[in-house]
Amino acid sequence: MTETVFTYAAPGLTFGPGASGEIGHDLAASGARRVLLVTDPGVAATGHPARIADQVAAQGIDVTTYDGAAVEPTDASLEQAIGFARGAGPLDAIVAVGGGSAIDTAKAVNLLTTNPGELLDYVNPPVGGGRAPSEPLLPLVAVPTTTGTGSESTTICVLDVLAQQVKTGISHVALRPTRAVVDPDLTLTQPAMVTAAAGMDILCHALESYTARWYADFPAKQPGERVPYCGANPIADLWSEKALSLVAGAFRSAVRDGSDRAAREQMALAATFAGLGFGNAGVHIPHANAYPVAGRVRDYRPAGYPDGKPIVPHGMAVSLTAPAAFRFTFDSSPDRHLRAARLLDPDVSGDGPEVLASVLATLMRDVGLPNGLAEVGFGVADVDDLVEGALKQQRLLATAPRDVTGEDLAGVFRDSMELW
Repeated sequence: MTETVFTYAAPGLTFGPGASGEIGHDLAASGARRVLLVTDPGVAATGHPARIADQVAAQGIDVTTYDGAAVEPTDASLEQAIGFARGAGPLDAIVAVGGGSAIDTAKAVNLLTTNPGELLDYVNPPVGGGRAPSEPLLPLVAVPTTTGTGSESTTICVLDVLAQQVKTGISHVALRPTRAVVDPDLTLTQPAMVTAAAGMDILCHALESYTARWYADFPAKQPGERVPYCGANPIADLWSEKALSLVAGAFRSAVRDGSDRAAREQMALAATFAGLGFGNAGVHIPHANAYPVAGRVRDYRPAGYPDGKPIVPHGMAVSLTAPAAFRFTFDSSPDRHLRAARLLDPDVSGDGPEVLASVLATLMRDVGLPNGLAEVGFGVADVDDLVEGALKQQRLLATAPRDVTGEDLAGVFRDSMELW
């Protein structure tokens, strides 16, 4: 028997310029008296976290700030944050201010300060134990300062496990933030490359959820077997299509002129919509491939990111194999791939697997992203290693609209060395 049921869930949402000024009021109304604010050094330097902390404190709430979250968190950086939080005393709520890295750090802190065990106990198999939380988590307010990760809407905490050189995650409905506070004014400080990489994350969230395996094509599940990623479905489709339209109209402008408030607001809305889509439908091959690409980085250092640490930012890593991945999945649903391409570029012509791939490659070139895996330091000799890392992401690959073998992934990686 095949599935007849799909599920949908989302955090509460406060959206619009100035929305971050209401966090203190909302926390006070909930009865919170002790709050941990989680951010990273770069975001802390903008002054946004301090301003939010002051506004929360003005409501009579005791605020402790942790500003050591790492960009692209690792198991080591999460352990450090968890240790800090455990030493901060009893908490009533957590506020995350930053990009997906800060929000994911806050999710891990929330999980490990309310539940027993160690971090790897909860990491997805086969990397970790896949343990489910046994105790309720604290309310988590997620305040994104980048437009793209969607972490403010999702049940996922992404991390690098250093000893295994793999990026993976923790996935459980309990990790979904209680409320997302999306204030486009906080994104005005994003550098151009951060905007470009995060914007491609929006785009791939929408495209992957829109082209994911249809929910009714999965085997039937019992209620206790349901997972957050249930496959493409009618509600997620609406969010994904709207996100693609918004990206088409605002992405290039937001990268070209970071002070363009209208473009920033449209991208923030696109990120929110895409998060609501993929947070329920799921993502597939580009995200699975992104984990080893980011986890096995050697010496690539993009502009606009912290110095001293090689990094392939998550949205960039996702995008680099996306054109080839969507060529591979085209035959599963040609109409969806072509509609997605025309939402992004109404003037595009053609009806084959190159249409969406070419629209994506053109957009990536226009916003200044690298021309494929070779430009971030990988070669054909790395393909087997990358495939090994991607195959560990079975939670994601299960959502792909076609069955995916190691040979299939090798073809996608080889075809992604250069994009144009």
